[in-house]
Amino acid sequence: MKFLVTGAAGFIGSHIVRALLKENHSVRVIDNFSTGYRWRLEEVQDHIEIIEGSICDVDTVRRAVEGVDRICHQAAIPSVARSTADPIASDMANVHGTITLLQCAREAGVQRLVYASSSSAYGNTPELPKHEQMTPNPLSPYAVSKLAAEQYCKVFAGLNFVETVCLRYFNVFGPMQDPTSHYAAVIPKFCLALLNGESVPLNGDGSVSRDFTYIDNVVQANLLALTQPGVSGTVANIGCGERHTLLQLIQFLGEALGVEPQITFNPPRLGDVPHSLADITVAKTVLGYDPKISFRQGLQITAEWFREHGATAVEKTKKG
Repeated sequence: MKFLVTGAAGFIGSHIVRALLKENHSVRVIDNFSTGYRWRLEEVQDHIEIIEGSICDVDTVRRAVEGVDRICHQAAIPSVARSTADPIASDMANVHGTITLLQCAREAGVQRLVYASSSSAYGNTPELPKHEQMTPNPLSPYAVSKLAAEQYCKVFAGLNFVETVCLRYFNVFGPMQDPTSHYAAVIPKFCLALLNGESVPLNGDGSVSRDFTYIDNVVQANLLALTQPGVSGTVANIGCGERHTLLQLIQFLGEALGVEPQITFNPPRLGDVPHSLADITVAKTVLGYDPKISFRQGLQITAEWFREHGATAVEKTKKG
């Protein structure tokens, strides 16, 4: 079976590529390397076919989907803050890019597309945990764009154009995540600060809580969604079903790294949701999802990776 992974130089995409190769699948990837990094694919570049280009370009996408059985669609501009600064760019990559990919997949006879959606679709609804039957209430251009693309996927499935499965990720973390960007996720950014003996920059008072999900769990969900029969049209939360505050996160990371954290408190970030927690019943019952790595286990693995590889990753990231 031949798989296409979009956004393969991204954090999640690069882990999925490795997992597919371990299962001896043929893998083609497409990335324009605007937010992803080539170093994430260095170890596997001789075992994959790489197409450099944008998923918004029809000719490039047609070439990418040719002869492909299934697509794992991870490509996006993945940031709430970036989307508030440049909503047009987020819309082009996340919405236009997805509909371009869907239509080209339809034309090429691709069997299934698995889409990386986002828990940000729920917005600031007070009900916890978040479940798929809730009315979406996106609070940022990023959240709107991910939800809009998800709706396109559901329509294509409903019209029997292409099988689709949408996975709503909840705060994914793990090795190879970028700690350097202004838009970096909190866990790699906090790891780097602690390892460098710096104060941890915290937006808000630290009471914000998230369902932090280790990368191996997300990879498992994608492999299931790509291969499980009879699941087209499914929208499923991918998390661990437990939440932790940012202050707890900093404490646990300090313990994992043997460091006493110092914190610099900054204003809350525009468009952020105060609390998030996944109901993962649909993922478990429909896809067979079973998260194996707990939050604390994942943090320990991640902290050790940054201790060993963080400095090298930062240097490679600076070079692109």
